[in-house]
Amino acid sequence: MKDPVDTLTPMGVMVLALLRESDMHPYEMVRLLRARHDDRLLTITNGTLYHTVSRLQKTGLLDEVGIDREGNRPERTTYTLTDAGRSAVVAWVQRELPRVDRPAEFRIALAESHNLERDDVVELLGDRRTALVEEHAMHRDGLVKAHAKGVPAQVLVEIERQEVLLEAELRWLDAFLTRLDGDELPWGPSAFTDSDRYLAQRKAAQQ
Repeated sequence: MKDPVDTLTPMGVMVLALLRESDMHPYEMVRLLRARHDDRLLTITNGTLYHTVSRLQKTGLLDEVGIDREGNRPERTTYTLTDAGRSAVVAWVQRELPRVDRPAEFRIALAESHNLERDDVVELLGDRRTALVEEHAMHRDGLVKAHAKGVPAQVLVEIERQEVLLEAELRWLDAFLTRLDGDELPWGPSAFTDSDRYLAQRKAAQQ
């Protein structure tokens, strides 16, 4: 039987992560994702999200907990996270966070890394840093050799860009790991509080 984590899409991960906060209906999920500007990370449409919810239910990662209908509104099915779904979010983020070959998935993993405990994130990003150092060195040394051989600069522009981006990410990652190692950055599932802003956002998404 295929591991449910292997079937998860980035949208599926974000849906499951939302349900770690509270039971929700798909309409609220869409509105929350947009309110939080998660459409920066992936395309969010009603059809895609509803299809994703259906697939997650079939694989046992979420389940129905009730159907509500208010006034003239259509029926809204509320979903809850199963134990398997809760574990799948963590497992997917743990798998994707250290990888350097899947940039789109990494952005989702980083956005949802607060679902992991601090020490876990530090370890996984430490592994990512090791891989980034190797990749950066490969690009940097490759450019030096290419210039020494007289390779035309115009064919090296993509390599130059990637070397700069890797260097910048390493600087960001070192600074972020320093913050995680200290106490200035609240972290982990227990670090969230039901602030007035959060409660207002949830209420607006439920309308």
